[in-house]
Amino acid sequence: MPPPRKDADVPDWITLPVDPRLLRGALDVERTERGIVPHRLPAWVREQYPDPYLCRAEAQASGVRLAFRTRATAIDLDVLPTKTVFKGAPPPPEGLYDLLVDGRPAGGVSVSGGNVLTVDLVTQSESVHPGPPVTVRFTGLPPDEKDIEIWLPQTEAVELIALRTDAPVEAAPDHGRRVWLHHGSSISHGTTAGSPTTTWPALAAGLGGVELVNLGLSGNALLDPFTARVLRDTPADLISVKLGINVVNADLMRLRAFAPAVHGFLDTVREGHPTTPLLVVSPVLCPVQEDTPGPLLPDFGGGKVRFRALGDPAERAEGKLTLRVVRDELARIAAQRAAGDPNLYYLDGLSLYGEADAAELPLPDGLHPDPAGHHRIGERFAALVLADGGAFAVEDG
Repeated sequence: MPPPRKDADVPDWITLPVDPRLLRGALDVERTERGIVPHRLPAWVREQYPDPYLCRAEAQASGVRLAFRTRATAIDLDVLPTKTVFKGAPPPPEGLYDLLVDGRPAGGVSVSGGNVLTVDLVTQSESVHPGPPVTVRFTGLPPDEKDIEIWLPQTEAVELIALRTDAPVEAAPDHGRRVWLHHGSSISHGTTAGSPTTTWPALAAGLGGVELVNLGLSGNALLDPFTARVLRDTPADLISVKLGINVVNADLMRLRAFAPAVHGFLDTVREGHPTTPLLVVSPVLCPVQEDTPGPLLPDFGGGKVRFRALGDPAERAEGKLTLRVVRDELARIAAQRAAGDPNLYYLDGLSLYGEADAAELPLPDGLHPDPAGHHRIGERFAALVLADGGAFAVEDG
C-alpha cells in the first residue's frame, strides 16, 4: 500500500477501507487481503463458467464508481489496477479515473503502476506481471457539501484498498433516478472510449438522468443463459439488450439456433421483469461483417490492430449469420413479441451509427468506434430512447 499522505496543508486525514456501500454499478464484491474488487457478474457465474475471456471482461470496471457525500477538499484513493495489454499490439493508454462533483465533470487522473496482464488474442493465453498499488489523487475541491463520484477505468480491473479524505464521507443519497440496466458487447463495454464517463452508455445515462448499471461485456454478448439470469435477478427500472455482433464475430451459431436463443434470453429476463420497459437493440454498422460471416480475428500488421472477417458471404445460404441477417431477425422477433408485450421495444442499431456516420467517423480498427463515435452513439441513444417519445421516456403523471 502507498504510504499515508502527509501534506503540510492537510493536517487531519481520515483513512478508511473502501466501504462496498459506496459502490455503484457493481453486482458483486470480492474481498481480498488488502481491500475489495468490484465485479460486474456475480460469483456464481464466475464459478459456473470460469472462462478467462469472460472473467477478464466482467472484472473490468466499466460503469463502476464510488459515490459519496462529503465536504472534503482533497481525496486519495489507494488502488491496485490490473491493466490489460495485447501481444503484438501497441500498449493502451493508462486508465483514467474520472471525477464528478454534483454530477458535473471535474477532471480525470491516470496513474502508472499496478499489475500488467498480457493477453494473446489469437490463443487467448495470458500471463500476469505483478506491480505495486498506486494512489489516485484529487485536490482543490470546493469545501461545501457535495456529491462525489469517482468512476473507475472501464478497461481495467481495480482492487480498492483505502480511501483518504480531509473530511468525513457518507454514502451518497438516493436521488430517485431510474436504474437503467444495459447489456451489450465491447462497444457497450467502452473498450475504445476516451474515459469511463464517456463510454456511450455512460454518456447516454448522464444525458437522460438515469442511474447506469453497465453489463457491456467485451466479446461476451453471446446470449448466454447465465447472463440472462443475471439480468432477470438485477433490480432495474429500464433494461436494454444490444445483441448480435458478438454472435457473428465468434461464428457462434447458425440462424436456426439464433432465433430460439434470442427468445429464450428474453423469456428469462421477463421472468424477473414482466412489465419493465425492455429494449432490444440490433448492431451498429460494422462494414467488415455486414455481409461476411465470422469468425473475426485481429490483424496486427504495421503495429496497428485491424479486425478481419474470415467467412465467405456465400455461406449465408447455409444459415451463417451476418449483421444484416441478425438485424432482420431481431426486428422480426421484437415485432412478434411486442404484439403480446406492450413494454417491449426495438431499436435499429443503424440509427445510432450508420453509413453516414461511418463515412464521417470511421471505425479505426474496423470494429470499434473511437471516442468521437462513442459521443455520437451516446447522444443518439439519449435522444431516441431516453428523451420524450422514446421507449424509456418518463411517463406523464
